[in-house]
Amino acid sequence: MNEITTLEEFDALVVRSENDPVFIFKHSTTCPISARAIDRVNQYMESKGEAVPPFSLVKVIESRPVSNGIADRLSVIHQSPQLILLHAGKGIWNASHHNITAENIESALETVTG
Repeated sequence: MNEITTLEEFDALVVRSENDPVFIFKHSTTCPISARAIDRVNQYMESKGEAVPPFSLVKVIESRPVSNGIADRLSVIHQSPQLILLHAGKGIWNASHHNITAENIESALETVTG
């Protein structure tokens, strides 16, 4: 999972999402719920191996302007932890807290991959 720390890096993900689904995980490094959610995301990524779509990480405290910019640009209410699926340049799905599960990630991907 690559960390993004600038809005320019976020913009590059938006462009990338024109062709491929991209996930952004908004993570609070001080929150135990967020720690469990990132563990579930990492387990999902490991289980998919090479077939895993790109995932990027935004640390909401350390990169507050990026976190806020993502919420503003995608018109997604900020939450942490939060997983957002980008496709065709838009935030088409998001989940937070205990709803960040492998099953929900798979369901979200099915909406764009069929």
